[in-house]
Amino acid sequence: MGFFVLLPFYSEVEFFLFQHSPVMQQGNQTTVSQFFLLGLTVGSEQQQIVFMLFLCIYLITMVGNLLILLAIVSDTHLHSPMYFFLANLSFTDICFTNMTVPKMLADIHRQHPTISFEGCLTQMYFFMFLVDLDNFLLAVMAYDQYIAICHPLHYATLLNPKHCTLLVLIPWVISSLVSVLHLSLLSHLTFSDQREIPHFFCDLEPILRLACSDTKINHLMISAIGGAVIFFPFTFILVTYVFIGSTVLRVPSTRGKWKTFSTCGSYLSAVSLFYRSIVGVYFLPSSAYSAERDKVAAIMYTIVIPMMNPFIYSLRSKDMKRALRRPFSSKSFSGVSELCHERHLYQLLVLG
Repeated sequence: MGFFVLLPFYSEVEFFLFQHSPVMQQGNQTTVSQFFLLGLTVGSEQQQIVFMLFLCIYLITMVGNLLILLAIVSDTHLHSPMYFFLANLSFTDICFTNMTVPKMLADIHRQHPTISFEGCLTQMYFFMFLVDLDNFLLAVMAYDQYIAICHPLHYATLLNPKHCTLLVLIPWVISSLVSVLHLSLLSHLTFSDQREIPHFFCDLEPILRLACSDTKINHLMISAIGGAVIFFPFTFILVTYVFIGSTVLRVPSTRGKWKTFSTCGSYLSAVSLFYRSIVGVYFLPSSAYSAERDKVAAIMYTIVIPMMNPFIYSLRSKDMKRALRRPFSSKSFSGVSELCHERHLYQLLVLG
């Protein structure tokens, strides 16, 4: 359902950006009609290696997240709040990856990394939207684990279908509004004829560095609004895991403690990697800015982490493993063979 919600957003955002872009407003004051994305420009001898590496990561990410979505949709045993949030995270990671990686692969292959101004702003909108949505979903999943471990008797009440829908819908609305706010402020800037972006996709900070006009308000909004959107969920995640840890320590079973701490440790390692990358790109002082460091951090949270999420959040679950094995089990294949045998008998009897 989320995919069909996202499609009308895409066309509306493109129309908004076309009407409000600096190119349209400033007339002859700027000649920027497209940008050159020079973040992953490589020599011909490394082009094939880099292309194949990111193509493999892209395919693993897509297959892993699609398998999770298919398993959750098809298996009624997985129709629970935890797997509902996992499905939303997988869907977000699929959209997130498709916003940047296919374009990056095409640029590496063609060695002509250009993007139109409107296309750049559109990519930027959905990138910010999906980063914020991913961030909120991590907090929602931490809340789900907190209720399951610390208040198991109230789980069904606190996470009923209505509450689960709101916990996903509200982040969609907030993430969209934050992205529109940043692009609205960006639409009032003027740009010189410098068109080279030292990045592999259109991100807010590299674009702001190309502006001729004052960007203090833009950076203030990044620090204020962006800081709130990032640090409140991160703080919430840390607090919930402190409560989870204190509850688990009271469990008498050593095996139960180890299993829970192992699972929570994997979640926290992925969360810390995600937030460290985000903070390193957007919230360090301008004097500490490094294009190379930003590219490495962006590769981590745009390419590597979406690939890791299926393994960390879903494939460790026994229910998920069982759901993924079911289509390939011998019983399923025997059922298919029996169906084929019945059809063959039917054709012999009816058609002679």
